[in-house]
Amino acid sequence: MDKVQALFSNDMVVAESSQVAQSLYDQSRFGELKEGKFQYSLVEALFLLEKDRMDIFDKKKKMTVDQFVKKASKKSPRFWTRYCVFRDMRSRGYVVKTALKFGADFRVYDRGKKPGEVHAKWILYPVQESEGFSWYEFAAKNRVAHSTKKRLLLGIVDDESDVTYYECAWLRP
Repeated sequence: MDKVQALFSNDMVVAESSQVAQSLYDQSRFGELKEGKFQYSLVEALFLLEKDRMDIFDKKKKMTVDQFVKKASKKSPRFWTRYCVFRDMRSRGYVVKTALKFGADFRVYDRGKKPGEVHAKWILYPVQESEGFSWYEFAAKNRVAHSTKKRLLLGIVDDESDVTYYECAWLRP
């Protein structure tokens, strides 16, 4: 099977437009086509690297999974927590994309649905089990989900990198 050939670039991974990259996008919505190149988030790139669908280069040297994780973790301190949630959701058949413009980590599309065809079902926040957050932060996350007409989903990652999900919603008694 052909692989996407990509380059680690700042806080993303970039690949020239190719039939393999286009096929991955068409089938599973990996990456975003911008200015004639496919741009992948760091979590997308690691997922594809682990699945042996992508080779990632740092300058001219091919990266291993461990090298990629180390470099990505320097760029994003919460990288591993975010990746555990991303990997789990993609493995369950959901399409997961970044949600920075919503002020969240991810937007999640229901199984079989694709960005551009429907709206995301959830706004997803990955949280390390040992971290936690205040009620104020929780209310802010819930407000973002509500204002974007999406459901709030918290992905809690434990010390074994397993993920438990909690869906939260406004309730009017």
